Order: sequence, then structure tokens, then C-alpha cells
Amino acid sequence: MNNKPLLVMAAGGTGGHMFPAQALAEQMLARGWRVKLSTDARGARYIGGFPDAVEIEQISSATFARGGIFAKLLVPFRIFGGVISATVQMMTDRPTVVVGFGGYPSIPALSAALLLRRPRMIHEQNGVLGRVNQLFAKRVDAVACGTWPTKMPAGVRAFHTGNPVRGAVLDRAEAPYIPPGDYPISLLVIGGSQGARILSDIVPEAIASLPGDILGNLRVSHQARDEDGERVTQFYANQGISADVQPFFTDVPSRMADAQLVISRAGASSVADISVIGRPSILIPLASAIRDEQTANARALVDAQAAVLIPESKLTVETLAENITAILTQGKAAVAMAHGAVSVSKPDATGALVDIVEELAQKTGYEK
Repeated sequence: MNNKPLLVMAAGGTGGHMFPAQALAEQMLARGWRVKLSTDARGARYIGGFPDAVEIEQISSATFARGGIFAKLLVPFRIFGGVISATVQMMTDRPTVVVGFGGYPSIPALSAALLLRRPRMIHEQNGVLGRVNQLFAKRVDAVACGTWPTKMPAGVRAFHTGNPVRGAVLDRAEAPYIPPGDYPISLLVIGGSQGARILSDIVPEAIASLPGDILGNLRVSHQARDEDGERVTQFYANQGISADVQPFFTDVPSRMADAQLVISRAGASSVADISVIGRPSILIPLASAIRDEQTANARALVDAQAAVLIPESKLTVETLAENITAILTQGKAAVAMAHGAVSVSKPDATGALVDIVEELAQKTGYEK
């Protein structure tokens, strides 16, 4: 019989949910815990970065956001099936603590933990509670917030932990920043798992319109969707711009540390990475986000004068080119932006989350 305490994590299928889960898994394993991750097929795309010791449980889940009418009608049944499966698994292998990171795939594990009265908590990465976390906020023992302030339902007490970042990001925390100048300059473009198409439409043209003395030194890393990759690659090549275009960078922390400027959506994980590493950024919140959470995510960096925020409705080739030029031609201002980003970072976010997990674990008789 394995006497190690067991942490069950449940996360939806986006990097915003999965990367904080990965960060927590790394530290809990180091503290002698067993760790299981409950996710769906979409989330399984991100498990490559998780430590091998993490047990992966792929569960049945679904979302109302995608698919036709028939698919939407099946959603409750698929979620119910996932809850039954998670409950049976937890009765067999009882978790010490269950942590949900949001997204529909976290419903089964959190529901099972509620039914079995296991200590449970949620972590909200964004400045606005997601649907699932809003559903469970009053049904868990603790709510941890990555972005502050995050509006809570009446009577719910929340803890500001910050957003955990992966070990690869922490390894580059406050990496020395080389201001732009008359030498090779790196620009990183990341779009997240949603809404990257507009960046592929606007960013290459904006870069191509930059002054020649900037273009001659520029090296671009551009994350583009599979369906956009070929045309983006071809555009940069036709313009004589050195660019590495890929659908997903496995080495984002390294590329970010090398960058003089980051152009990004304002997803919670991206904002956390930019803050911890400390880089000037131009943030373009996802316009289709129902609760406009990405604008809330960007607030701290903008208030610290570390980032320029451009609403998607105002994103044009000319506006973006003007802001890129301003940052890459003012070295002192760029350095100030980098320092401003670090000033609002929370590199100890994972440790804060670990503390809450271990405090909850004491309810089951576990002692550190």
C-alpha cells in the first residue's frame, strides 16, 4: 500500500489551465506526494511537459461552447459519466486533496471530491471567474486567485497566490534584459490556443512596415496556428525578414528571455511568464472572451507601465507598428518596462499554492 499523500489535479484543455497545474505538480512531487492529473483529450496535448511521475487520467467531459445541437445535448450525459468514473476512482484511491484549475474537464473530479467530502480547492488564473470555477466557488474549502483583484461571489474568501509558472520559467526569472540597439533584436509573438489568427493577419504586416534600421537587425519567433503557418512563413520570407514560425513553441521561456519585446494575447499564463521573466510587451486581449478576462489580466502590467494594451477593436497595422517602433528605439524606456514587469510578478505563486494544499491536507490527518 502506498502511504504517500495523493494530490488529484483537474484541469481543462488549454495552456492557461494546464501550465499552473504542471507547476504545482513539479513542487508536490518534490515534497514526496503522489500526483494525478484528470483532464480530457484536449488537455492531453499538454502533458508532454509534465513530470513522468504524474499519473494521467483522461476522463469523459464536454463543453457547451463547441459542436452542433446534438453534441450540446450530449454534454450533460458525458459530464455525468465523468463524475461517476471520477467518484469510483476516488473511492478506490482516496485523494488527500483535490485541486481544480478550471475548464469543463475539472467538473468530474471536483464533483466527486464534493460527494466524497474530500478537501478541495480551485485556482482561478484570470481576473474574472470562469464558468466552472464560479459554479464551485461556494462548494470548495479554498479559492486561490492568480490575478488580483478577482471578483468573488458574496461570502467567498479568496487568497491571492498569483499564477504558478513552470520550472523552465522560474529558471529564467528576472533574466538580464538587453535593451534594443544596433545589433540583433529578438521579437516573440505568441497567441495562445485561441484567437491567434488576427495576430497572424496584422503582426507580419506591421513588422514589415518597421524602419529599415530595425528590420535589418530583427529576428522574429511567431507562434501561428497550423492553418496560418504557411502563409505567415511565406510572407516573412517574401519580405526578407528572418522568422521562425511554428504552431507551438516548446521553449517559450528561453525565447522570451532572449526577446527585447513580446507581442501576446493577455492570457493569464502568458502574463505570468512575461512578468516573472520581465519583458516589455504589447498585449492584445482576446475580444471574444465573454467576461473580458484578458483585459483584467493585463491590468497589473499596464498599470506598472510595463506593457502597452491595444484592444482588438483598435488593432491596426499602423498602430501596432508605431508601438513596436517606439519600444525598440527607446532603450531606456524598454529597460524600465522590463523592470516594471518584474515589479508585479509573483514568482513564489507555486509555493503559496503548495502552502494552501498542505493546510487543507491536515484535515485528513496528513502532517508535513
